[in-house]
Amino acid sequence: MSIETKVTEVLQKVLDVEASEIKGDASLATAFGVDSTEMVEISVGIKKSLGVPIGDNELKKTHSFDQIVEILKGKGAQ
Repeated sequence: MSIETKVTEVLQKVLDVEASEIKGDASLATAFGVDSTEMVEISVGIKKSLGVPIGDNELKKTHSFDQIVEILKGKGAQ
């Protein structure tokens, strides 16, 4: 399973949205109103799904799905 698929599954679960709603360059905060609690849930979900820790601060700096995927690839996620 690809990184993109795993991240999509985490976002679907945490944000209760359909995969088709998750756009690569869409801001998570703008598109879904992601708050700090949801950022923590996304961070935990990514760590569980991919085995790669991504800090809440790193997520706060990201604005989109594509940016999260790039951070994970940079950390060696597969």
